[in-house]
Amino acid sequence: MKNFAIIGAAGYIAPRHLQAIKETQNTVLAALDKFDSVGIMDSYFPNADFFTEFERFDRHIEKLKRNGILLDYVSICTPNYLHDAHIRMALRSGADAICEKPLVLNPWNVDALQDIENETGNKINTILQLRLHPSIIALKERVQNNPTQTKYEVDLTYITSRGKWYDISWKGDESKSGGIATNIGVHFYDMLTWIFGEVQDNKVHLRAPHKAAGYLEFEKARVRWFLSIDENDLPTHIQEKKQRTYRSITVNGEEIEFSNGFTDLHTVSYQEILKGNGFGLNEAKSSVAIVHAIRNQAITSLGEKHGFLHV
Repeated sequence: MKNFAIIGAAGYIAPRHLQAIKETQNTVLAALDKFDSVGIMDSYFPNADFFTEFERFDRHIEKLKRNGILLDYVSICTPNYLHDAHIRMALRSGADAICEKPLVLNPWNVDALQDIENETGNKINTILQLRLHPSIIALKERVQNNPTQTKYEVDLTYITSRGKWYDISWKGDESKSGGIATNIGVHFYDMLTWIFGEVQDNKVHLRAPHKAAGYLEFEKARVRWFLSIDENDLPTHIQEKKQRTYRSITVNGEEIEFSNGFTDLHTVSYQEILKGNGFGLNEAKSSVAIVHAIRNQAITSLGEKHGFLHV
């Protein structure tokens, strides 16, 4: 049984991490969140010590270490802009880190974390769960086994409705979340570069607080993408079903079904990490570079536009 701590225990994604730790038959010794709405802990690790102040949490971890109780992993579910600081804390405490995506907001942050990894000898793992989805794995194998030089035509659409709270939270602050493309799109960009190779072109057609769109060209694919948290962008047939999320990836006009099993992939991710097969800094670099470019480059009308982009 491995010893875990979790930072960001009150966050949206924390229950998936808690479930993964429990399902892999490990334990949480300590949890931290500045918000105390963490009743979810009762369903998983009611005996874990809980802190709302980082300093007291850090002191407790140090006390455990001096008493011979060592942390094996720290799971990080905090706002995006805090990830690298919490990763450094984990590694300097003698633990490996398991961090939600995006690992960091900027490419140079990855290089800084590489230095910490080298100094401590501990490992940084990031959650790139789409790489573990059977449908995505099958698509990658299909692309690898296809000798054609013709690039695939891909349309990526992801609309996940969010209420007014989103703008008030840290997610609505681009300096903290990285904006829409970073916060809800980074794992899709990772999936695309994992399947279709290095980025050759990156154009942004729309970058607004609630939606973004653009064109990406990879070694083996031309991709039109559209991301939104505005429910008004949902297709009519989805709205009629009273659904609030729409995911679609088409490759050469064929829909790739990957909605099923999406929420169980954190446990699979933990299983692989515990076996030493986690995704590290090198795997995170490409998607971090993509979202950084999307966030910073000028809007253009060049490049093919996604069908949902009405301009």
